Amino acid sequence: MANPFAQLLIATAQHHLRAGKKGLSRSSSLQLAGEILAVAAGLKPAFLYDYNLAGCSQILSYVQKLQTISDLGCRLHILSIADHVLIINLDLMVQWLKTLLHDSKVFFIDVSAARTSPSFCDTPDIDSIKEHVSEILNHLKVLASDASWVLSSSAVFSAEWNLCTLFGILLGYPATYSFPAPKSFDNCLSMTPLRVFTVQATFCRINNDLRVQLYSFSVPENLYSVMKNGIDEWCEALQDASRFQKDFSDLCISTESITLEAVAL
Repeated sequence: MANPFAQLLIATAQHHLRAGKKGLSRSSSLQLAGEILAVAAGLKPAFLYDYNLAGCSQILSYVQKLQTISDLGCRLHILSIADHVLIINLDLMVQWLKTLLHDSKVFFIDVSAARTSPSFCDTPDIDSIKEHVSEILNHLKVLASDASWVLSSSAVFSAEWNLCTLFGILLGYPATYSFPAPKSFDNCLSMTPLRVFTVQATFCRINNDLRVQLYSFSVPENLYSVMKNGIDEWCEALQDASRFQKDFSDLCISTESITLEAVAL
């Protein structure tokens, strides 16, 4: 017999998130619900919606319905940045950004096309990135201060922001790439060995066969030895967070080394 909760998640996504004539497939509907419930469960601070061209209002109505059929147990926020939409665990995101600004929990990697190989960002570049993070944090703190909202939405943007860098931060990665976006989107990662990290977990609230990808990010192999302790701490914190929720089980953090002819950021 089909899982009634799974069927309800599928119907909700297909009803609210139509773009053109087609809605989401059954598998995409369950993956999407899994990613949002992972945000609600505190396994990651945010999820970047990229399943189709559904707009912010559609995503907002979908999450509202998701709240009525599932005990999310946290305050979610729909944040629009340019043409992108993130579903955010508001309190967790504010905590994550505060920690990042004060304790430097993220490695910033300069992959500018002019470089011969990736290197850590210089202090002035890091300070500039943190200023942009601080702008977003101040925006979210105002929203978090109003406890009357269970679900809220807003838009924020600055032409000075490098969205690739900021999204890496907002999605909770322990390392993020930086480059001078106003000049070029090219980078120096072509034919550079990269260590790719992938985090998956079983969406056991649905069944024990449905795996959801929670994270996927890479770091250059030539810098990994310096970052290893920090990334290990990030992995341990994620494993600790997994123990305090019941929607996901069998958290698996895997890694492999790859080299690509071109890397799009």
